[in-house]
Amino acid sequence: MKIRFCGAARTVTGSQHLLTINGKHILLDCGLYQGHRAEAREKNQNFHFSPQELHGVILSHAHIDHCGKLPVLARHGFDGFIFSTTPTVDLCNIMLRDSAHIQEKDSEWLRKKRHEEVEPLYRTEDVERVMENFVGMPYVKSFPVVEGLQATFRDAGHILGSASVTLDVRENGRSMRFSFSGDVGRRGMPLLKDPDLPDDLDALILESTYGNREHGDTEEIDDDLAEVVNAVYQRGGKIIIPAFSVGRTQVLVYYLHKLFDQNRIPDIPIYVDSPLAMNATEVFRMHLGCYDRETERTFLDNHEDPFGFEKLIYIRDVEQSKKLNGAPGPMIIISASGMAEAGRVLHHLKNGIEDPKNCVLLVGYMAEHTLGRRLADGETEVKIFGEIYQRRCEVRRIDGLSAHAGRSELLDFVKHNDLRKLKHVFLVHGEVEAAEALADDIRKLGVANVHVPHEGEEFSV
Repeated sequence: MKIRFCGAARTVTGSQHLLTINGKHILLDCGLYQGHRAEAREKNQNFHFSPQELHGVILSHAHIDHCGKLPVLARHGFDGFIFSTTPTVDLCNIMLRDSAHIQEKDSEWLRKKRHEEVEPLYRTEDVERVMENFVGMPYVKSFPVVEGLQATFRDAGHILGSASVTLDVRENGRSMRFSFSGDVGRRGMPLLKDPDLPDDLDALILESTYGNREHGDTEEIDDDLAEVVNAVYQRGGKIIIPAFSVGRTQVLVYYLHKLFDQNRIPDIPIYVDSPLAMNATEVFRMHLGCYDRETERTFLDNHEDPFGFEKLIYIRDVEQSKKLNGAPGPMIIISASGMAEAGRVLHHLKNGIEDPKNCVLLVGYMAEHTLGRRLADGETEVKIFGEIYQRRCEVRRIDGLSAHAGRSELLDFVKHNDLRKLKHVFLVHGEVEAAEALADDIRKLGVANVHVPHEGEEFSV
């Protein structure tokens, strides 16, 4: 088996890994690279392989940096099956349509405002075509992909429908078991079940986003969130939370609902300003069997909706969104995008970042070169929509809300196996410093061949 690393190599976005097994080409994930506009466009238009020669795609989950390039793949001639879990099919149906819509609107804006002709990477009709190729599969049940390859999805506990992929390979009379972790979730987080770790592996592709650090205690998230809400409420400010529409928004709503029911936060309006989050939440409501026992006990057994309560208002209309910018606090605004690079949250930041009463609350990983990272790094001048703003508002972080496994949980993913049998570990989806630190820790466990591949690099396993 050969593995070529075509994305998310020494960086955290653009997940793409090409397998060659018995002469057949299978792609693990097909995600958009997110970074500087020109560099991102170049990477997202091209591939390290011929899409027409692919025999199938196996998709770990519905985040855009893992699925967002699938319509580009179809545009380049791919017409094979795309295997994922059933919730991932439902989420991709809305995520990819939203991505196409944003690109179409961006293209239109550039043409009108800057007289630039920039064609979208793909359009809605491309999404409709690629969605016909999806095949939804359950967790745990093995299924054939190509000759000599059986795949099994295991719950990764990262977002709804997320999976690690166990691949049983038979090639040239030899059998081996291989796993692609996708994005690994965390134990003890609300809503989703804990990750179901694979075992008996010969080789592993493992994410490394938090490979050099741990998260805060999940037991402290309630306290930290309540403290921020109460402090900003007292000074009449707005809490602006950049949050991914799928996963992070629903977890935030869960926590705020719980705190409100416990009378630990005041009577403060909470707005989820994201049409995509509204659509995603409807998908979350369709798959109640995916949730953990705590969610069942706290909400579902009492016939309560985890994603809706009396102080929560979902906003779809643009004019309603604009009105929030002129409305006085206190209030909470949860809006995409999660790294503050696009979407409605930029308008809320533009209008609120220079008011010291306000607070920008960061609740997840912020990649390099994003506005979210600049805010996290304490920069006092930031550019939004091409204009410079003075950051006078408070910036707070709650790292415990991350849906990515921390260092020790990533090491547990490795240690769940017989380390005498596990011969190769490849670390992806992490900045170089995080990946190299995790590689050193895995070598100390006794795994000899630990690689942090460069983009385009190929290995034989």
